[in-house]
Amino acid sequence: MFEDSTFESTGRIRSRSRGWMMAAFLFNGSILLALILIPLIYPEALPRQMMSILLEAPPLPPQPTTAVQQPREKFHGVTEMDGATLVAPPTIPRFITQVEGPEASAPGGLLAMDPGSDPGIAASDAFRGRQHAAVAPEPPKGPVHVPSTIVAGLLLNKTIPHYPPIAVAAHIEGTIVLQAIISASGAVENLHVVSGPAMLQQAALDAVGTWRYRPYLLNGRPVEVETTVNVIFTLSR
Repeated sequence: MFEDSTFESTGRIRSRSRGWMMAAFLFNGSILLALILIPLIYPEALPRQMMSILLEAPPLPPQPTTAVQQPREKFHGVTEMDGATLVAPPTIPRFITQVEGPEASAPGGLLAMDPGSDPGIAASDAFRGRQHAAVAPEPPKGPVHVPSTIVAGLLLNKTIPHYPPIAVAAHIEGTIVLQAIISASGAVENLHVVSGPAMLQQAALDAVGTWRYRPYLLNGRPVEVETTVNVIFTLSR
């Protein structure tokens, strides 16, 4: 009998609560729909506290304070200025005023550049008696780096380097690059080799150490400079 009430003869479960499930779903859905539609159709049904929150307007932003414009004096006549633009008159005047002689000076004269001077002095006297401020440039802190092409034009006395016999016998050629500081008087100081064949370095040092240059001027003053000197050794063919 238990099998007849709950199971079919084929063994499948027979459910008799489908109608109750549909009825419960429709009942719960109607309640949910009513809770949504009632506040929209009849807002007075909501609590007063909720109504005040919903209906309260946000505070207005602070308004910028505007400067009070002073009333302008009444102008008697026809102005020829449109703001900062000069416009042509609408009609041609019948009479043109003829001014004879020099034009009258501005009232009060021209103001001088010096606040403590008389405001009635002429413009030509505004800068009279003033001394030009001498601006002394700051001297460089150390040697000034100058390209070798510019320093080569300042050379006054050049000694031709002696080609070492051992380099001639070994057929060694090349360029010796020297780093040097030329003093403000034009003498070569702190001379050292940067690159080049070893057999030719001492001959280049001995020759360049005796060279003399014209002083390099910076802002009218002789200064010491740092530069490179290239000494080229070439065998005659």
